[in-house]
Amino acid sequence: MEEKTVGQILWERQVSRRDFLKFCTIMAGTLALPVGFGPQIAEALEKAKKPALVWLEYQDCAGCTESFLRANRPTVAEIVLDILSVNYHETIMAPSGKRAEKSLEDTIKEGGYLTVVEGSVPTKDDGIYCCIGGRTALDNLQEVAANTAAIITVGACAFYGGWPATPPNPTGAKGVQDVVSGVPIINLPGCPFNVDNLTATVVHYLTFGSLPAVDDLGRPLFAYGRRIHDNCERRGHFDAGEFVREWGDEGHRKGWCLYQMGCKGPITFHNCPTIRWNEGTNWPVGAGHGCIACSSPRFWERPAYETVPIHELTPPATYPEVKAAPEGPSPVATGVIGAAVGVAVGAAGAVAVRQLIKEGVEEEKEAEGEE
Repeated sequence: MEEKTVGQILWERQVSRRDFLKFCTIMAGTLALPVGFGPQIAEALEKAKKPALVWLEYQDCAGCTESFLRANRPTVAEIVLDILSVNYHETIMAPSGKRAEKSLEDTIKEGGYLTVVEGSVPTKDDGIYCCIGGRTALDNLQEVAANTAAIITVGACAFYGGWPATPPNPTGAKGVQDVVSGVPIINLPGCPFNVDNLTATVVHYLTFGSLPAVDDLGRPLFAYGRRIHDNCERRGHFDAGEFVREWGDEGHRKGWCLYQMGCKGPITFHNCPTIRWNEGTNWPVGAGHGCIACSSPRFWERPAYETVPIHELTPPATYPEVKAAPEGPSPVATGVIGAAVGVAVGAAGAVAVRQLIKEGVEEEKEAEGEE
């Protein structure tokens, strides 16, 4: 019997054309593609075969599985039944015991499947600190990786080791990319990861036949290509020098910037401000808590409530004073730097800064001529 395409399955499940195109448009937006790519994604998905997926879970808290189960664009039922064939997932699969392992063995023999890895991989003492079906996670991963089309790591633990890898790291926990090579790997870090980014990654794979472009850490640029700070709704307060100084103070109640409370938004790259959580309802900074940089390497070792040196990444000229006294920033900070910083971060900002420098040089030359 010929395998059905995703389009045929959607038709049989009575998914309306309108809902399908709406989903494709959302995916185009999530992937940072022009809206015009929606129809192209729709055409590709309609013709694509239902891909098999193996989900491996090792040293973790199951938070990423919980995020997967709360998918809403589309729902987890649509992901499982319409877009992916989840052949193996310890938490949600129907078979158990030997029958579950048989499902994994059959999928490995077939080959060409996608592999999602959640949790870190213990390597100390031959990896005995995490075993599935009598085999270590290390052996299990290497066997699955040998015949997979690509590996998608989800969460901080699979990315670099996460909390199991924090010192003293008694199990020798490592991220997938530290123990597997020769296989395409894309990382979707976060604690937990956002399932919308997994959906978009799979849709990209089905549409273009390849994984999305990534940064130097193997993270897809569509999700980790911009600083949280640049898309944060509190950014205007940062530019104006308006900072929360204590939890529950007037600034906190008014939604001012959380940088002084340890927010890591200025050094963290993630699309949290744009796709958000819980059906796009909110995200940590919007709810009043600073970013903890959970998509960055070794974030568990970074103090959550201590400020980060933002000027290591961006020249001081582009930021207002952030160490002002509690009574408020200086007139210079709010009047001059605060007004310029809104456009001085991106490409437009670079032009503005160059113009200011040019004007300064011309003024210096004029002054020298007068002398």
